[in-house]
Amino acid sequence: MKKFEGFGHGINLGGWLSQCDYSKERFDNFITEDDIRTIASWGLDHIRLPIDYNLVETDEGDYKEDGFSYIDKTVEWCERYGLNLIIDLHKTYGYSFDYLHNEYGFFENERYQERFCRLWEELAGRYGNKPSSIAFELLNEVTDKEYCDTWNSVAAICIKRIRAIAPEVKILIGGYYNNCIEAIVDLDMPADENIVYNFHFYEPLIFTHQGAFWVKGMDTSFRISVEAPYSELEKCSSEQFEQMSLSFDAFDPQDSLSVEYFERSFAKAVEICEERGVALYCGEYGVIAEARAEDTLKWYQMISGAFEKYNIGRAAWTYKEMDFGITDPHMQQVREDLIALL
Repeated sequence: MKKFEGFGHGINLGGWLSQCDYSKERFDNFITEDDIRTIASWGLDHIRLPIDYNLVETDEGDYKEDGFSYIDKTVEWCERYGLNLIIDLHKTYGYSFDYLHNEYGFFENERYQERFCRLWEELAGRYGNKPSSIAFELLNEVTDKEYCDTWNSVAAICIKRIRAIAPEVKILIGGYYNNCIEAIVDLDMPADENIVYNFHFYEPLIFTHQGAFWVKGMDTSFRISVEAPYSELEKCSSEQFEQMSLSFDAFDPQDSLSVEYFERSFAKAVEICEERGVALYCGEYGVIAEARAEDTLKWYQMISGAFEKYNIGRAAWTYKEMDFGITDPHMQQVREDLIALL
């Protein structure tokens, strides 16, 4: 399968310029140059940088230079420490992957879609001249499958407009159900050789999101082991979720999670990417802090084995805090071993 060169092993900077209180104190102190130096020392090759539209836009759509300055600073730091960078638009005007953000209307409103395209033209003008070291991710986690056709159409228009400014920059695009790997099949054919298909992977969700307060239906006191048999994973999924995650039907109910689960989960998307001549990239994967650290390490060992088998680039969620932080105290006993798997 085609390789996403320079973006094989990375980590997210979640909660810094996105999903935060948008205060100057947060922007100035949550991530510093020392953090970028640390990430480089881990031997990683890139960072995925989530940004929200309101970092760089006013409510009226005017651009905010002070917001762009934080992206500028990240670019400078990444160059200094030999890291590549994915700029990920985590939230655009009129749309968020998180229903708690109360951002709606993007897929029905052409004015919002035009504003989205204009923002990407602005980003392309500022950062699109370094195609070997900076890539663009159009939009984080489209939710409902009903948006599929509209999203393909909007993305095609946006890609064309970016290409007029930055013809060689790599552009990442993911599908519905929050970048579910199963949605890869319904993405449009790649517009050119510099398109990358993007997915996120937190399966089995019942393990990686155990006790998550933001998951509808989840009991926040619920806990489960990574070694639980598939029968238990399926039973607990049906009890805890309003909607099931990926099926366990292909596996013996008495068996436990293994690298084979991840390999099978990735196989169809890999086949599609091989047919279409496009690279495949996992922009988010990780385990909630509520899980035992030893279990988290085992999960990383399994998914990393599948990434390596299929040559899939990836960025773990996430560097710090956000309920998944690799540098947080709960990961101390396994952190060194886990970092080697990123």
